[in-house]
Amino acid sequence: MSYKQNRNAEDIRRELTVLIRDLKDPRVSEAMLTVVRTEVAHDLSFCKVYISSLNGITAAAEAVKVLEKSAKGHLRTELGKKLTIRKVPELKFIPDDSVEQSINLFRLLDEENKRIGEHEHLG
Repeated sequence: MSYKQNRNAEDIRRELTVLIRDLKDPRVSEAMLTVVRTEVAHDLSFCKVYISSLNGITAAAEAVKVLEKSAKGHLRTELGKKLTIRKVPELKFIPDDSVEQSINLFRLLDEENKRIGEHEHLG
């Protein structure tokens, strides 16, 4: 990806994070969503938005359905107001489980650290 694509993708990710957090739909707000990353086409015609939830991949998938069906147009309009880009891309929301994987990894590391600490304390 070029510098301009990366900059636009990051700008869109940052703005969508705020816009999604401000949505009033409980199916979205209760899912505790995170915009993990965005990928923008070189001509800004299309943007993949990867959505993860602290409540797991199932919650992320359900929230993505709501975003695709009910909020996509609103979010795209609001992006157009917030960003200074000549063309607001078509948004495609995709569920992602990276936050869930990170939480599980940290839990495993924490358990291993406790086990090592107990072993050293006993030894």
